[in-house]
Amino acid sequence: MEIKKVKYLPELRRVAELADEIWHECFVDIISEGQIDYMVEKFQSLDAMICQIEEQSYSYFAVYDGDDLCGYIAVKPEQDDRFFLSKLYLRADKRGQGIVSAMLARVFDEARRAGKSSVYLTVNKHNDRAIAVYKRTGFVITDEVVTDIGNGYVMDDFIFTYKL
Repeated sequence: MEIKKVKYLPELRRVAELADEIWHECFVDIISEGQIDYMVEKFQSLDAMICQIEEQSYSYFAVYDGDDLCGYIAVKPEQDDRFFLSKLYLRADKRGQGIVSAMLARVFDEARRAGKSSVYLTVNKHNDRAIAVYKRTGFVITDEVVTDIGNGYVMDDFIFTYKL
């Protein structure tokens, strides 16, 4: 298993394709297919990822099991002492193998390198699998937020924080 910072457009394009695949299997029982399509286009498409990297200081990391691209991470250092874990996704067939633990360890290392004292993230209130993983890792719920994302859709999330 290897986690590599995404540096080139072809690799970022593959990550965006993987995002579309993962989102359509991960969220199908949580939000509507219309909202999945909308959110993938708005936040997980190649154009969205390019904008996040170029204009919003995001970094993307590709997760490989051998030659198999199976997951990805997106992070962003905030202006304060926090580090935002925007995206952490792993294909369903790779879950339960310790890969998510390695992905989170990489996030914590990146946050420490950036001089941050905590990592925070948002997770859908009905994403029980992700909530269980974050709680098991030591994240705690520090808030909740409902965000209007346009097109009649909202994100209804918990905010989780992990102190480094």
